Amino acid sequence: MGNLRVRFAPSPTGYLHIGGARTALFNYLLARKNGGTFVLRIEDTDVARSTQESVDAILRAMNWLGLDYDEGPYYQSQRFDLYREKIEELQSKGRAFRCYCNVEELEEKRKTALEEGRKPKYDGTCRHRPDQPEDQPYVVRFRSPDDGETIFEDRIKGTIRFSNEELDDLIIQRTDGTPTYNFVVVVDDATMDINLVVRGDDHINNTPRQILLYEALGYPVPEYAHVPMILGEDKARLSKRHGATSVMAYREMGYLPEALVSYLVRLGWSHGDQEIFSKEELIEKFSLDQVGRSAGVFNPGKLLWLNEHYIKNGDPERLGRLLKEYLQAEGVATQPGPDPVAVVKIMQDRSKTMVDMAQGAAFFYKKELEFDGKAVAKFLTEDKIPVFKSLIRALEKQDGFDQEAIESAFQKVLKEFDLKLGKVAQPVRVALTGGTSSPSIFEVIEVLGREETLRRLNKVFPLCGA
Repeated sequence: MGNLRVRFAPSPTGYLHIGGARTALFNYLLARKNGGTFVLRIEDTDVARSTQESVDAILRAMNWLGLDYDEGPYYQSQRFDLYREKIEELQSKGRAFRCYCNVEELEEKRKTALEEGRKPKYDGTCRHRPDQPEDQPYVVRFRSPDDGETIFEDRIKGTIRFSNEELDDLIIQRTDGTPTYNFVVVVDDATMDINLVVRGDDHINNTPRQILLYEALGYPVPEYAHVPMILGEDKARLSKRHGATSVMAYREMGYLPEALVSYLVRLGWSHGDQEIFSKEELIEKFSLDQVGRSAGVFNPGKLLWLNEHYIKNGDPERLGRLLKEYLQAEGVATQPGPDPVAVVKIMQDRSKTMVDMAQGAAFFYKKELEFDGKAVAKFLTEDKIPVFKSLIRALEKQDGFDQEAIESAFQKVLKEFDLKLGKVAQPVRVALTGGTSSPSIFEVIEVLGREETLRRLNKVFPLCGA
């Protein structure tokens, strides 16, 4: 194969779902590995259901995943003149014909075929009809061969055969003049020089029809690779009942794009036991030879584990920018407040998602804390007032305010009151965060800063009964 040309061709009738994203990813990796071209085509011939909002959602999702395309997006809705021209060409060659059978007639033929134990396919009534009335509604059908086989070598599935007599005379133009999917995809792939079609294996039954259309139009037939479907953990086809299927829903839930990419690529493809890949590694290692034939099972727990890994090992500067976005989504302003990068550094080891991190870090930025009532009752007791006052004095007197200096202030208080660290740290944690869960109290105080720490400690006395 010369210059590899692959494509991703979503229908803009909704969001970019997990299965579509994996198809796009596989095509992207093949193009990048082989120095090929990755084409994006928007298949919007279904005018009633296609929306610009869905197009925008697909483009945002691909951008978020880092799946940059080399050509496009092309829109099928802008190519109707070409489709009409090719339909007329097939009619002039005798490879397509007008069919005037109405819905009722076709339904009757279907019932009769089923009653007689035959496959309910179109019976060719209008194949040789001599009259061509202009005032009567019609569809245009492709004249399929009556015998022989259509055979193709699938790069994943191997040799696949279809008996031509099982194939219907496919409708390629509806009564309203719009072309149908199986026809336009052939014209598009051919005129865009796509030479490898990588798509879900739910398209396998479309392939023989498309090959026959390629041949009838005199186009070279591309190679095919049909990727196994993605199933839920109950082995049913992945759907909303298994959880989020929209790519951008995972962004909203606090997942990083690299986690989703690393997870999606392993749904059907493997490179030994390796689970974690950089994009550069994926481009280097990916090939269709390692794509399996069986369906991948979507495991939310594995995805969450990967996301936790990428957060834990992520660049704090980048995660800091993301943290600001997720805090804002939680309704928390980050100004004034500590540097989000500093917050990330003490939160990333304990966060599975960016939403986790934002929710866990919100206390840093709230001027009025929401206190856990049980924690207040247990830890902010009247006997803690002198301890807090002593800690305030010790923190005020410290020359520096790094963790070592903060710990030194705590040690003075512990010695003064003959207490263990936990007896002071936990009440202070509640006073500064509103609850009992946070990173190390010394880290929290350092990030909050001296002024804000002292402000919060001074405000807590009424809760202690003062």
